[in-house]
Amino acid sequence: MLKIRRSLLILLIGVLCSVGVFAKSNKDIVLATTTSVRDSGLMDYLIPSFESETGYKVKLIAVGTGKALQMGRDGEADVLLVHAKPSELKFMEDGHGKERREVFHNYFVIVGPKDNLKMSSVEEALGKISKEKLNFASRGDNSGTNKKELQLWKENKIIPKGGWYIISGSGMGATLKIASEMQAYTLTDMATYLNLSKDLDLEIKVGEDQSLLNQYGVITIDPSKNKYINAKGAEEFMKWISSDGIKDKVGEFGVEKFGMSLFVPDRKN
Repeated sequence: MLKIRRSLLILLIGVLCSVGVFAKSNKDIVLATTTSVRDSGLMDYLIPSFESETGYKVKLIAVGTGKALQMGRDGEADVLLVHAKPSELKFMEDGHGKERREVFHNYFVIVGPKDNLKMSSVEEALGKISKEKLNFASRGDNSGTNKKELQLWKENKIIPKGGWYIISGSGMGATLKIASEMQAYTLTDMATYLNLSKDLDLEIKVGEDQSLLNQYGVITIDPSKNKYINAKGAEEFMKWISSDGIKDKVGEFGVEKFGMSLFVPDRKN
């Protein structure tokens, strides 16, 4: 009889865990981020420091910015780190977020085959790619990068379609590998490209253009969405990643390996 009760108790605990009742303690936070901060190595660099300094344990979920924002709307994350400012502002206007801060930025770049073909601007690059039907790999995943890419096509009055326009449906790292294998062009954040560049047969075609600014924001989720949102932990993460000491740490990331910072801290917060 005792064995039966024990088995039933174990089964009940398993069910409760599966539906999230025992999924996290008040020292656990769910951080939904864009894949670029994972693929660049930034999260592996930062999160251990946050955990050791605060005692919180971070569950990192790296998805496209669109998916991360949806997780916020659904109350499935405590805090977001994303890079699609117009969508983020709409998210805040709709009341899903409690607070938003811009923490760092870098630049998107257009990369392509190592053929020494020079392109002086985004307009020239996209025009040549579409006119000559050169392979272009798009993430096609509603991520911040994908949103930016579609914005650039629209601004240049180009509708990308046809066999040359390849939808990867994948994160940034995977899309870069596809572009390398197919000798295609793609839009990527500078940090992920540099971090993976040694394994890619690609070079930068257009970069450091103001139209390619890539701004990252941290957003805490409205805790009224459900009782499981760790508002205190989310606020602690926002405060931590916005601090001068951590911004200095972000500014140092990549310097030793690449001779340049992969992310530029925003000092206005």
